Amino acid sequence: MIMADEPASLPVEDTVQESAGAHGEDPNSQWTLEIGRERPSAPWWVESASLCQPAICVLEEGQSVVIGSGPTAALRIVDRSVSATHCALAVTNGRLLVRDLASKNGVFVGGARVEQADLAPGASFVVGRVVLTCRPGSLRTPGDELVAVPLPGFAGSSLAVRRVTQEVRRVANVKGPVLLRGETGTGKDVLARAMHAVGPRRGGPFVPLNVATLPRELADAELFGHERGAYTGAHGAREGAFVEAHRGTLFLDEIAELAPDLQVKLLRVLEDGDVRPIGGRARKVDVRVLSATWAPLHQRVAEGRFRQDLYQRLAVFVIDVPPLRERRSDLPILVERFLREIAPEVGARELSAGALAKLAAYGWPGNVRELRNVLYRAALFASGSMLGTREIAESLEVSAAPRRVLVSTEEARAVVESHGGNVSAAARHLGVARSTFRDLLAGV
Repeated sequence: MIMADEPASLPVEDTVQESAGAHGEDPNSQWTLEIGRERPSAPWWVESASLCQPAICVLEEGQSVVIGSGPTAALRIVDRSVSATHCALAVTNGRLLVRDLASKNGVFVGGARVEQADLAPGASFVVGRVVLTCRPGSLRTPGDELVAVPLPGFAGSSLAVRRVTQEVRRVANVKGPVLLRGETGTGKDVLARAMHAVGPRRGGPFVPLNVATLPRELADAELFGHERGAYTGAHGAREGAFVEAHRGTLFLDEIAELAPDLQVKLLRVLEDGDVRPIGGRARKVDVRVLSATWAPLHQRVAEGRFRQDLYQRLAVFVIDVPPLRERRSDLPILVERFLREIAPEVGARELSAGALAKLAAYGWPGNVRELRNVLYRAALFASGSMLGTREIAESLEVSAAPRRVLVSTEEARAVVESHGGNVSAAARHLGVARSTFRDLLAGV
């Protein structure tokens, strides 16, 4: 639970003070926080994925809006932690400024409570128990995405999540294969289960199979089955994943790791629907195939490591699963869910607004899975029921510890891609020297 109802429950943690008027603001302002230097051209768009109701607004140069829960607020957030007129946003000279309007629960940026903040592109700020994200550039008209029906198990109401939700529901009722692309920890497996659950095959089996974990000598049998005595150690017959998923859904995770010889067999099954077990005869199956990958399959196709014809078969429909850094406004919803899930183990826990802002300022290379781990650690080692910025910061330090050097050029490129093309940031994430990381990218 995120505490933000009374001022006393929102301790002002790590408040930042700078000289008023240093950036041209009102000299009567007491607090100011500068975030970043590059200033985009207008417009800006600001998004809230409130626990009660999502909201979006677009601001042009010279415009300002009031954010609050009251009827006079231009960007209305229906949440009891938000004051009637909580804060104001304004775009001036390409800069997006947020100013607290004497709210009860304050405005937090990066873990600090502020009276005024100058927000950089992609930055987030917290009002009450709500995270708002801001980005420059044009925003496609949301349309019906604002009322997209949620998917089972996939939490969130941000624009990115509503778009994915619509895409999943659109393809759930057809048989064509779907390829889910996204970073590790974004919830591709959850979306695959949701697609099965809302589709016409929900009465049939859902069979998940992680291709990357299959022992090479058993992968063929795991996928397509085998007859008794087909090879040494085959003491009994095995149906295989395709037969198990008959009249249901087969989910092939980490499909990029499928061995070349098995790619040929998988292509044949997708083309004619016939599965041939080792040592047996072909059998017709009716299976809807979903697959997922974090690796850029098109790049592996170009390098000759993945069959182009198989890629075309698997990617009839492609859904890109957004990373957590592109849906930070969903953090309150995810935090509430995870704290509730772990409560039976660690006890009831609450999150301060400063701690929520700390989470919103983090890059989340491990995405939603990493968020759950951070909350789990913080809750387990907390001395009380309140998780503040200190507890969250300590858990984030563990999460951001140096990771192993990736041996694959494709994996290294994926890390760069997950950091928006920033090679230095990707190298820091892996805990290696920038020069070493550049060699890794070049395949040296």
